[in-house]
Amino acid sequence: MAAPPPPAPPAVGPESVLNPHVGFVIKASSLGAGGDVAVSLTRLADVRVGYNGLNFSKGFSYNGIHYDGQLQFRSVEALVDLTPLGDWFHVSPGLLMYNGNKLTATANVPGGQNFDLGGATFRSSPTDPIHGSGLLGVNKTAPMVMFGFGNPIPHSHHVTIFQDIGVVFQGQPKTTLNLAGTACDPVTGLACVNAATDPTIQSQVQAEQTKINKDTSLVKFYPVFTIGLGIRF
Repeated sequence: MAAPPPPAPPAVGPESVLNPHVGFVIKASSLGAGGDVAVSLTRLADVRVGYNGLNFSKGFSYNGIHYDGQLQFRSVEALVDLTPLGDWFHVSPGLLMYNGNKLTATANVPGGQNFDLGGATFRSSPTDPIHGSGLLGVNKTAPMVMFGFGNPIPHSHHVTIFQDIGVVFQGQPKTTLNLAGTACDPVTGLACVNAATDPTIQSQVQAEQTKINKDTSLVKFYPVFTIGLGIRF
């Protein structure tokens, strides 16, 4: 009696390659708290789009000028998670499609107090103290790259915890200072000028902006640390 023919090999359909799933991510990172919506294209690649946001306020003094600052994180990101080793490791190139991260501040110098601006010293007028605002911003779009453990949209189970570490290449920070009020000679308190219109004061404002940009140049490589919870449907 002849032996029965061997069973036919299982068909390899497109679903075994594409294996599509939808999921979402809840996360906290150095870009703020946020969430992602994600789609797994294959078992080796996911696409995520998400939002991050956080506000943080703090007062500080710099060169005799007091600032009431607010650090605002607002960003929208798109990432591709490449998982060549399965669910336990991923590399994620991406882009901050909107980078609204910035530091804003109101500035003031109490009347009669000296302050430094661009390397020069002035005195704030007792009758019309120096005041103004400041802004430190970065490029509105910025490439980024992340890597970490876990897959934000896992394939072997429905829920996972993952970690990311990476960097955003957001360019040289750009500072804008606007000062008003009256600035005087630092020794006598006389020879006062309007800070908003005087050419000497405005030249020192430009020098101060350049100095702050230089002092904060490391911000152009912004480190990102993330811990998140990924859920697949």
